Amino acid sequence: MENNLVHAFQTNWISLLISIIVIGFLFWLARKRVNFGYRVLLALGIGLITGIILNATGTDATSIGTIGSIYVNLIKMLVIPLVSVLVISSITSISSLGQLRKIGIKTISLFLVTTGIAALIGLLVALAINPGTGIEQAVPEDFKAREIPTFSQVILDLVPSNPVSDMADGKVVPVLIFAIFLAIAIVHLAGKKPEAVEPVKKFIDSLTQVMHQVTKYIIRLTPYGVYALIGSMAAKYGWETLKPLIALIIATYVALALHFIITFFGLVTFVVKINPLRFLRKAYPTIAVAFTTRSSYATLPVNLEVITKRMKVSPRIASFVAPLGATMNMNGCGGVWPAVVAIFVAQVYGISLNISDYILIVVVSMISSIGVAGVPGPASISTTVVLTALGLPLEGLGLVLAIDAIVDMGRTAVNATGTTVSALIVGKSEGEFDREAFNRDDDDQMELNAI
Repeated sequence: MENNLVHAFQTNWISLLISIIVIGFLFWLARKRVNFGYRVLLALGIGLITGIILNATGTDATSIGTIGSIYVNLIKMLVIPLVSVLVISSITSISSLGQLRKIGIKTISLFLVTTGIAALIGLLVALAINPGTGIEQAVPEDFKAREIPTFSQVILDLVPSNPVSDMADGKVVPVLIFAIFLAIAIVHLAGKKPEAVEPVKKFIDSLTQVMHQVTKYIIRLTPYGVYALIGSMAAKYGWETLKPLIALIIATYVALALHFIITFFGLVTFVVKINPLRFLRKAYPTIAVAFTTRSSYATLPVNLEVITKRMKVSPRIASFVAPLGATMNMNGCGGVWPAVVAIFVAQVYGISLNISDYILIVVVSMISSIGVAGVPGPASISTTVVLTALGLPLEGLGLVLAIDAIVDMGRTAVNATGTTVSALIVGKSEGEFDREAFNRDDDDQMELNAI
C-alpha cells in the first residue's frame, strides 16, 4: 500500500499540485462572493487549459480524474432520496383532490406533455447532429451493458414491485411511480382525515428542506468538479476535447429553439388562438429575466406579472400555475437537456441504443421532471435519472457539466416560457383569459425594479 501511495504521488505530483492551487483559487473566489456561474465558466477554462498542457507534456493526470470521480459519486448519492421526496412534496402542495382533478391535472398534464415533446425534439436533434462524434471514452470497468429488453419488458420495468428493493438497486423510475401513488393518497386523505396525514406532510416538508440543503452542499462543489472533469478529459484528448462540446452546445440550443417555435408558438396559435409574435413581445420580460438569472424562482415574480398584466390571465389561475411551474415545469432542464446528453453519452462510450431506449428517454424525462424541479442544479439531477434508467455510465455526466452554465441560460428561458404558455391554456379553458384585453397594445406597466 505504501509503495502504491509513493508511486502515485511520484507520478501525479505535478497534476496534484496544480489541482490544489486551482481548487484553492476557486475557493477564494467563492469566499469573495464571485457569481457561481462565473466560477463554473472560469473552472471550465482553467480545466481545459490545464488538461491541454498536461496532454502536451505527457504528464499523468490521474489525480485530477479522481477528484472528478468523487464529484460524480456524490451526485449519484443524491438521486434516489432526493427525487423520491421532491415528487411527493410537489404533488402534495396541491391542497385538495378536487383542485388536483380540475386545474391541477390540466396544469401538470401540460407540464408533462410539453416536457415529453421537448425530450422528443432533443432526441431527434441529437441523433441528427451527433454531438458525441469526435471523442471516445473507455467504458468504466464496473459498467455492465444492459440486455436489450422488449417493449413490454420496458413497460413492466417501470412498475414498482418492491419499492425498498428498487431503491437499493438504484431503479429510479419505479421509485418515482411509487412516490406519485403515495402523494396522491396523501392529497386524497387530507380532504377526509387531515389529522391522519398531517404528521406525514410535516415529515415530508422537513425532509424536503433537509434534502435541499444537502443538494446545495454538493452543487456548491460544481466548479471544482467541472475543473477536474474537463481537465481530466482534456489531458487525454487535448484540443480535440473542445469540438464535441461545441457540437453539444449547438445541438442543445437548436433543440431549445425548435421547441420554442414548434411547441410554444404552436400551442398559442392553435390552442389559445392568439398571435404568436404578440405573445413573444408580451412574454419578453419573462424570457429576458430567466435567461440572465438562470433561475425559475428568480423569474417567478416577473412571470406572475407577465401572466396577469400582459397575458391578461386571472390572478387565481396565475397564482396557481406560475409557482407550480417554477417548481415542476422543466421543458429545458428536464426535457431537451437529458435527451441530448443521453445520446451524447451513448455515442461517446460507444453504447448502442434502440427504439425502446428512445421511448424510455422520453417517458423518464417526463416523469423525472416532476421530482427534480426547483432543486439547485435540476438539469444535472434529471439527467442523472435518465442516464440511470438507460443504464448508461454516469461518468458521462461529468463530460457535460463543464458547459452547464452556457446552456442553462437557454434552458431556463424555455422552462419559464413554458409556464407562461401553460397559464394561458389553463386560463382559456377555465374562461379566465381576457382575449380582448390581450389583443390591446396598452400593456400594464410592470414593477421590474422590485426584482
